[in-house]
Amino acid sequence: MRTRIDASKLELTETIVNIRRVSKTVKGGKNMKFSVTLVVGDGAGHVGIGLGKAQEIPEAVRKATEDAKKKLIFVPMVGTTVPHQTVGIFGAGKVLIMPSAEGTGVIAGSSVRTVLEACGLKDVRAKSLGSSNTGNMALATLEGLRSLTTVEEVAKRRGKTPEEILG
Repeated sequence: MRTRIDASKLELTETIVNIRRVSKTVKGGKNMKFSVTLVVGDGAGHVGIGLGKAQEIPEAVRKATEDAKKKLIFVPMVGTTVPHQTVGIFGAGKVLIMPSAEGTGVIAGSSVRTVLEACGLKDVRAKSLGSSNTGNMALATLEGLRSLTTVEEVAKRRGKTPEEILG
């Protein structure tokens, strides 16, 4: 179980992934609101995604920022890439995240790239396999990053040393 991260101590940058105008038909007509998907990250391994809905865009962005700060996770990194290949699934969205050699850069599509860059990964490849919905792709990326483990965590779970795991 990972510990909760205090967002007040981090220098977080905000990036808007998606702004949608949504409407609800009620007895008196249509109610228009805005739905904002936002990514926050410090570029040093912390990233979170939030969703905010309100009648005005600035208020929706504020709500999304608060939500993203509550859902911050720490991403284990090996240098500038991920420790191993992983698949993140959220709804119909599926993202394959693969480590790359130094100097490769971030090779990924739209919202997946935003999430990977926000957490500070510089050399990583990603492939969208399922839905192309930007919100689901961002959340699938976060799920993939959440499932990453380090050699130390695996060694501790197995009761071995990291050297025994690596061979």
